Parts: sequence; structure tokens; C-alpha cells
Amino acid sequence: MNPAGQALAGVDGCKAGWIAVHREAGAAPSVSVFASFQALLDALPEATIAVDMPIGLPDLSSKGGRGPEALVRPLLGARQSSVFAIPSRAALYADTSDFTTIEAWYAAHRRASAVALATSDPPRGVSIQAFGIFAKIREIDALLIARPELRRRVFESHPEVAFCRLNGGTAMTLPKKIKGAVNPAGMDERKALLGRHGYERTFLDQVPPRGAASDDFLDAAAMLLIAGRIASGMARPSPDPPLTDRLGIPVAIWA
Repeated sequence: MNPAGQALAGVDGCKAGWIAVHREAGAAPSVSVFASFQALLDALPEATIAVDMPIGLPDLSSKGGRGPEALVRPLLGARQSSVFAIPSRAALYADTSDFTTIEAWYAAHRRASAVALATSDPPRGVSIQAFGIFAKIREIDALLIARPELRRRVFESHPEVAFCRLNGGTAMTLPKKIKGAVNPAGMDERKALLGRHGYERTFLDQVPPRGAASDDFLDAAAMLLIAGRIASGMARPSPDPPLTDRLGIPVAIWA
């Protein structure tokens, strides 16, 4: 599950911050939740990290996304709606407030959508789903701007692309969620695949840490496998070679 001598981490955003399934060389995997991505980096200072979060932001958002999205969607069949386009960096930073009321949150969403409309071709606003992770995208973006060396060990991936790659190029047939509720059959399909890649079922069946959902946990577990593939040179970026944004941050989905 991990190359010799490599510390690895698979990371997904969660309600409490970030959930990481991580392991040191020769050790069993463990799971932790961190309130911030900085705290995660402090706890795992040497780890190669695969994270389910967009990395590298466009100045102008074009149809289909930044580039990686259009390449991976056709691989996923019915799961391709899980890959959504990222608006411009200006839209992501349009309102960075800490929201104290739901009204303020919706007002900030409208401001971000207005900026997104002005910085996309064809003009496109911001979905509620995308807006919900803006703060986490900014969190990683700010760190990669301030600390360029992190770009060599923090990589964007995507759970459904990961599951597809780990499944020999065949996408998962069942969704993890149906109408916002966890789908046990879809979770079992993914657990079976993760088990074929070295996970113990007892590990996958554990209750995730407080502040993280069961699907966040499985996604982070898949991300750990991609981190191992990256560290060993087996992973491939889409596109290959990666693009870069205006600040030199790589833009690619690894799996």
C-alpha cells in the first residue's frame, strides 16, 4: 500500500476540517481529523499527500473546467457529475468572510456568482455545491502560493477518478450517496475495491472520527492509495504533463 520509506496521506474535506488516512513506512494506516490544512501539514511534515480538492485556479473559467475535468469525466460514466468545474480565482476570493448567518452565506454566494459570471466564457455562475468548498480551496491555494515547495508533495486527486483507476479503468457502478444520504450498496462496492488494494475490512468498517462522514473516510482511504501511486511513480496526471495556473501552481488530477 505504500512504497518503502514513504510517509503517505490521503485527504478529503469534512465538516470538522480535513480527514486524513495516513501511514508511515511499514506501519498500518490510521485516520485523523485536522481543523486546518496547516495543522495537517504540521502533523505529517514528510508525507506525500493526495487530496480531493481543486488545486490551481484559472483567471478565466471556460466551458468544462480548467482542463483536467473534461479529460476525466468521460472515464466515469454515471459518476461524471461528481466532477464539477471550478470558477475563476477572482470568484473564489470574492468574499472571504466567516459567515455568521445563513442570509450572509447566501449573499456571499450571490457575490461570488456575479464575479464568476464576469470571469467565465460562456458566462456561468457558482453552484451551491461548489461554493460550499470555496473556503477549503482557498486554504490550500494560499499555502501553495506562500510555500511553493509544497507543490512537490501536495497533489490534487478525485475519489471517483481514483476508484476508477484502482478498478482497472472501470468506474464504480453505484453512487456513494442518493439524495444526500449514504448508499450502503455503493459504500460496499468501494470497500470491496479498497480491500483488494490492501485495506483490512475492519479498518474500513470503523466509525469515522467525529466531524467526518463515512463517505469522507472512504474517499480519504482511496486518496491514500493514490498518494502511494504518486510516490512510487505509478500515478498519471490528467492532463499529462500537468498545466500550470498564472502563479505556477500545477493543474492536474492525479490517479
